[in-house]
Amino acid sequence: MKLMTIGEVTKAFNVSTRMLRYYDEIGLLLSTRKEDYAYRVYDESAVRRLQQIITLRKLRIPLKKIALIFKDTEQMNIVEVFQESISELDDEITALQTIRDILNMFVVRLNSAAHTHIKLDMINDAEIMSVIQTLSLSKINFKEEYSMDDLKKAIDILSTLKNVCIINLPPCTVAASQYFGENPEDNAGKPLEEFIRRIELQKIKPDLRMFGFNNPSPVGNETYGYEFWVTIPDDLDIPAPLQRKHFKGGLYAAHCIKMGDFHEWQLLGQWVMSNGEYEYDAREPLGMNGCLEEHLNAYSYFAGDEMAAKFVQLDLLTPIKVK
Repeated sequence: MKLMTIGEVTKAFNVSTRMLRYYDEIGLLLSTRKEDYAYRVYDESAVRRLQQIITLRKLRIPLKKIALIFKDTEQMNIVEVFQESISELDDEITALQTIRDILNMFVVRLNSAAHTHIKLDMINDAEIMSVIQTLSLSKINFKEEYSMDDLKKAIDILSTLKNVCIINLPPCTVAASQYFGENPEDNAGKPLEEFIRRIELQKIKPDLRMFGFNNPSPVGNETYGYEFWVTIPDDLDIPAPLQRKHFKGGLYAAHCIKMGDFHEWQLLGQWVMSNGEYEYDAREPLGMNGCLEEHLNAYSYFAGDEMAAKFVQLDLLTPIKVK
């Protein structure tokens, strides 16, 4: 098998360059370098590893546990990891069965009281509410026996986002840092972070927000970069190589992820394509087709919150308009 560039891998497996670079950064998926070639490439072993990661993620195995599986050469921990996941699913299935039983009871009572004024008063039933309060909601729906079609249907159900928010980003002035080449997130982020820490921007602008996006997005097999933005006061001086830019804002579909779950970009794209109220609206910045990644704990991170540095949340943002 020939070596594959990052662009070829993203197209072949429908994953983002950000996800591949993050997997490389945490040691989960190792790329290599080819002589006289500036960018990283993936050999047959790495491509096979990526296929394994994708499969395990579809089975809802967390990245930390996937790393544990790969480090275990004797495969002693695989059964333990899978058993833990089975136990979690059993709890969720039990919760769903309870929810189903309660909803069935509601249906029976409402049908029997169709011509009375009782209606939804039963929701105030203390005994019923005490049961409902103990439940944890879930998306799972499994059967004891299933075919590959059943499994595909289950994956499709699990892959349908239920928590997309519609938000309107306000116009703002930003300081921008862009880098084209190897490790673009790191190289774009360093000068911006140095600027923020030097002037203590979080004190000057307590409502600061930080965004990022591919710029340029991968073209062909190798060209890609990344750009970071941080919101600033309109009159703040910006040192080179940073640039002052104006962001017009607008309507966006937002989905929150933990750092590393960049495969959910695909799910957000599917939601935008399939929902009945909104459609994709291409607009600036066009580096990632108008899409943005907002670092939700940016203020806490720069304010010295250690937890913010360890647990990074992102909003995936796709520009939309009403149909």
